Amino acid sequence: MTATPTKQTADIRNAATPRAGRPLEFLSFTLGQEEYGIDIQKVQELRGYDAVTRIANAPEYIKGVVNLRGIIVPIIDMRIKFQLGAPTYDQFTVVIVLNIGGRVVGMVVDSVSDVITLSAEQIKPAPEMGAVLDTDYLIGLGTLDERMLILVDIDKLMSSDEMGLVEKIAA
Repeated sequence: MTATPTKQTADIRNAATPRAGRPLEFLSFTLGQEEYGIDIQKVQELRGYDAVTRIANAPEYIKGVVNLRGIIVPIIDMRIKFQLGAPTYDQFTVVIVLNIGGRVVGMVVDSVSDVITLSAEQIKPAPEMGAVLDTDYLIGLGTLDERMLILVDIDKLMSSDEMGLVEKIAA
């Protein structure tokens, strides 16, 4: 008896394996008690958290902007975005500078751990998680030994109507 792949499984395999079965690398980071992962190819650099220039009438999760070598970069606090409680900024707080669709965006996370390589078999479909995180923005759950990473499709999240930070990326 062979298992028939579901549409969601097929979507995960397509999103997670753009190059025919090659393993993918994810930058792992923490927000609260959870560990997340994003495609390492979207990461431009890692920086410590510095003061930002606040923008009037911006949503609460947009902390403001910074000038990064002449480029004005919006900074999003993912703890606020995912409603994970009040953020604290300390020596472990990191800004992950992303390059998505030619647009540079910074996202504040509690800490960054390492780069994890996952095969398609290690990526499982994400269960429905209610209002905490819309599963439209998830690639799935990555499993590595005893660790489980929530794999975020950072392109979809940053180009969503709600965020509006990056132009819609052509499929």
